[in-house]
Amino acid sequence: MLNRTPTVPAPGPMAPADAARGTTQVRARFMAMVQSPLRAGILRYLAARPYETFDVESLMETFGRIRIDITNCLRGLAGAGVVRAVSAHPELYQFSRPADPEFVRMLEDFLADRPGESAEDRSPSIQRFRELIGRDEKMMVVFESIRTVAKTDLSVLILGPTGSGKEVVARIIHELSSRRNETFQAVNCAALPDSLFESEVFGYERGAFTGAYERKPGRIELANHGTLFLDEVGDLSPMAQAKLLRVTEERRVERLGARTSLEVDFRLICATNRPLESLVGEGAFREDLFYRINGFAIRLPALRERPADIPVLANRFLARYCAAQGLPLDARRFSPDAMDLLVGYPWPGNIRELETTVSRAALSARDGIVQPGDLQFLHLASPADAPERPVLVSLRDVEREHIRRVLDHLKWNKKRAAQVLQISRETLYRKIAEFALEGERRA
Repeated sequence: MLNRTPTVPAPGPMAPADAARGTTQVRARFMAMVQSPLRAGILRYLAARPYETFDVESLMETFGRIRIDITNCLRGLAGAGVVRAVSAHPELYQFSRPADPEFVRMLEDFLADRPGESAEDRSPSIQRFRELIGRDEKMMVVFESIRTVAKTDLSVLILGPTGSGKEVVARIIHELSSRRNETFQAVNCAALPDSLFESEVFGYERGAFTGAYERKPGRIELANHGTLFLDEVGDLSPMAQAKLLRVTEERRVERLGARTSLEVDFRLICATNRPLESLVGEGAFREDLFYRINGFAIRLPALRERPADIPVLANRFLARYCAAQGLPLDARRFSPDAMDLLVGYPWPGNIRELETTVSRAALSARDGIVQPGDLQFLHLASPADAPERPVLVSLRDVEREHIRRVLDHLKWNKKRAAQVLQISRETLYRKIAEFALEGERRA
């Protein structure tokens, strides 16, 4: 009986059905990769600069997004083979050409198409994120706090100095929340006297007072199902605080001159540049109202506390000025000396002052370069305002000075000095000779 080896047919061309199925799978994988507008934008950006490497911070600055968003997109692109990690410490990424020919063809077609502005890029919340974005870790904490509290319905208290972007943060929280499709009502409490606060915030009925010719709903009523933002809430009078507390507790509002109250459902966001805790201790702000509005606190740092963000914001404001004037975005740029001046200035007016300073400098800049002479600061920094630079000395000098002070204090009682210094007397004698302290004493 002969043992016959079964013949294996030579591999032939892929059947048309299998080829079509493979192409469909590749296309589905590619479309899933570029479905995210941010991921697609990063892919286009890296593909346009194939020989350059980029870190996460520079991409955060370019796209105005927080670290976790950029990192997730880069990992997704790296998993698809169109981006590769050049190094891990620091994280550097570069465009990479995939191996699959069908994937390459789809990638080339995608890159050849002119990108359109997505709905996400046009959304106000993304635009406002780009106004706040920075590299400082303090701002990273703020961004994560915004994302966390936006998913809830807690009342939010935003604390920060004037011009730090408190209303911008409030609008971002609203636009990232489930109430984004409802109204956002902002009230500046510092600009409303007591005589107008109740009629503006609570509304009034026709004939409630002289001049009330028709019914007017208040801001709380207009914010029903939406968000009510009270700016400078620390400036409210005691009477206004009592009325606001009642509304926040009962969720009912009564117009001036009305006989019935209306049920309202709104999210409350408050902001102030005043220390509310100190005002509570002084009796100038109601303690029960403080606990009502302080469901979740977000503290915005002053601009001088995050100097690393000053170049980022200054370049963004300069590009915004160029866009408003119909110029190319790179028509103006800062000289290194001018940027050093911006970073060294204390910025008492924070981001608002930085924006006006940059716009004023861009207007007077010659040849497209902003020089130090083009910068006009609103507040001249005094020497007392300048931060003290620490005097850096060697460890040897610190040790010498400390031993000398101990010996002088103990009137050169070497036994007691060795006990205070917690060293042996032999070591103390050696240190005295090494630092020539005896000679200094005699001198």
